[in-house]
Amino acid sequence: MKDISNKEDIKNFVDAFYHEVSKDPLIGPVFAAVIVNDNWTPHLERMYGFWNTVLFGAREYKGNAFSKHQPLPIEKRHFDRWLELLNSTLDQRFSGEKVEEIKSRAEKMGLLFQSKLEYLRKNDQFRNII
Repeated sequence: MKDISNKEDIKNFVDAFYHEVSKDPLIGPVFAAVIVNDNWTPHLERMYGFWNTVLFGAREYKGNAFSKHQPLPIEKRHFDRWLELLNSTLDQRFSGEKVEEIKSRAEKMGLLFQSKLEYLRKNDQFRNII
């Protein structure tokens, strides 16, 4: 298998990943609640730009990824499942340094988001700062 080497590869993995996410009984409903009219296109486009920026410095993604997740009813089990689906999708299609970078960054992102969410939920006075 080849490594992820360009935006077309990113689109391939992102599309396949979110197809699995949309069907998943645990995290699918979380996404369905915020994906307007079952139109995944804006989210997918944002994710293409996000990973193209992260992996290849394309500077396509602008935004605050955490702020989008802050109001969602998510916890560790949701992050664990998200990571499991991500890793599985990647392993089925690609292999290499960039794949491992995605896995590593996704795991760190999940841990960071979980930590921030837990802190904010315990400390209401900071909820609107981030």
